Amino acid sequence: MKLKESRLSNEELIDAYKMVKEARMLDERLWQLNRIGKSTFNISGQGAEVGQVAMALAFEPKKDYFLPYYRDMAAVMVWGMNSKDILMGSLGKEDDPSSHGRQMPNHYGDKRYNIVSFSSTVTTQLPLATGVGLAMQVDKKDSIVLTATGEGSTAQGDFHEALNFAGVKKLPVVFVVENNGYAISTPNNEEFGVKKLSDRAPGYGIFGKHIDGHDFAETYLAFKEAVQHARNGEGASLIEMVVDRLTAHSSDDDQRVYRSEKEIAEMKKHDCVDIMEKQLVDEKILKESELEDIKNELANKINQATEDAEAMPNPTSDQLMTHIYEGGE
Repeated sequence: MKLKESRLSNEELIDAYKMVKEARMLDERLWQLNRIGKSTFNISGQGAEVGQVAMALAFEPKKDYFLPYYRDMAAVMVWGMNSKDILMGSLGKEDDPSSHGRQMPNHYGDKRYNIVSFSSTVTTQLPLATGVGLAMQVDKKDSIVLTATGEGSTAQGDFHEALNFAGVKKLPVVFVVENNGYAISTPNNEEFGVKKLSDRAPGYGIFGKHIDGHDFAETYLAFKEAVQHARNGEGASLIEMVVDRLTAHSSDDDQRVYRSEKEIAEMKKHDCVDIMEKQLVDEKILKESELEDIKNELANKINQATEDAEAMPNPTSDQLMTHIYEGGE
């Protein structure tokens, strides 16, 4: 679909692109910091930025809640977190809003923006999301919940239990499966037997949709539909968003062991960021020179955020147990 079919203004589309591009450039910076030993770990969302930004823009972060998963950096930035926040988490700084430097990198949470923290154990955020959704329903609040996971997590019991409960109670929860083709090294054809994971939705009595996360407009409109469905009291949704994983599973993985050079090269030819940039130019929303200006502007922004984050203090040993148990300051 053309970008303008999203019915967003040119200014809104440019802002969305800036979010996409900043997330990509920040992700690349996090890999650099990991490779030079300044960060212990990174798990990348490269290849999913367009889908994540389009997804998050369909919600109202000031009143809605987000329970992300570890690849959702672009989405949490739309929700309110900034590059410095992300960098402080990766560097384990005291002012890291996710955990004050106590959690692994890429484990996002920020009370200021209704972003709920999560566990390293995959899929645990989905049952938590049903709990938040139930609270919204009981309190009769006009708030809905977004939660996401990878397709490998759909094999876990938590996935079934969360969607089943949400279906029974008609909870205002939008469940998202970001299908990037691999559960670490296990390809889709060894992960599940259905053609589309969204086909499971009717079994839970909820709305389901399969979308191309490379397509900004298609993704945005699908999530607007799911959001309206929930706000109208019609219950939960399951959205399967097809994206790419351009990098290895994490900084501790080498995808060349289980993916051919040809497969990786073909995937990179259809980079979602490149697709959006081409659309912006073709639809005369931005010029090539303006894309370059944005890139330079964001490079300066990320360089400054990196310097600021590195200058922040580390947690001190006397605060080791703070924020760990209830009642901690």
